[in-house]
Order: sequence, then structure tokens, then C-alpha cells
Amino acid sequence: MRRTTRNVPDLINIFDDFFGGDFFTSPVLSGYRSIPAVNVRETDDEYAIEVAAPGFSKDDFKVEYHNGVLTISSEKEEKNEENGKGYCRKEFNYSSFSRSFSVPSTQIDDSKIDAVYKDGILNVTLHKREEVKPKPARMIAIK
Repeated sequence: MRRTTRNVPDLINIFDDFFGGDFFTSPVLSGYRSIPAVNVRETDDEYAIEVAAPGFSKDDFKVEYHNGVLTISSEKEEKNEENGKGYCRKEFNYSSFSRSFSVPSTQIDDSKIDAVYKDGILNVTLHKREEVKPKPARMIAIK
């Protein structure tokens, strides 16, 4: 997740992030929103997506699959209240993200998509269809 240590980053960081990253998700254009880091892995049996999202709960996520696109999103509202000496302060903090992935719909079984959130990592598993899994070599008898 993107973190900044100051409210206004220094000029060098702006140029590094702007020219080194994706144009539309650069901090100059995105308003310093945090987008969780993602790992995508493919095995013979499945595609696995790991989303680093510490501090969330499983109820904060929404995972959808529609027409070959897997979308992982979250909208979280944090409420902090502080009382003392004749005043009350209430701060609201909204954080949200959405990540979409094109999935080869001919390769996965959309009825077998699993999601588990544990230790700050959301793991989404898309199981491949049996007909696209690699088949082991077989011996052919010589006549």
C-alpha cells in the first residue's frame, strides 16, 4: 500500500513517482490514494491472487466475477472519537479501492472461485476447468 510520511511530498518524490510509475495512478493525479499491492500466480490447477490489505476484516471486501473480469473492492469507513474537557471531536476517514483483473473465462470454472482473508492478506483462488489442465504423459504400447 502506498504510504507517505508527509502531507506534501518533496519535489523529487513527485517526479520519481510520476515518471517511474503508471501515469493514471501516479500520486500527482490520484490524490495519494492507497492501492493494495497484488501478487498473481498461475499453477497447473489454478490462478491465485494475493491482495495485501492489513487492517481490514473479511466483511470489508467485495469480490465479484462477471463476464471474464474479477473485481476486488473495498469501501471502509473508520470512525474515531475523542472526548475530554468540554469538547468532542469526531473524525471520519474513508478509504476505498477497486482492482479489476481480466480472467480467461474459457479457462476457469466460475463456480469454483474461493476467497479467504487471513493475516492481512486476501487470497482469491480461481480454479481452472478440468479440460484445460495439463494432462500427464501416457505410455503408448507398441504393437
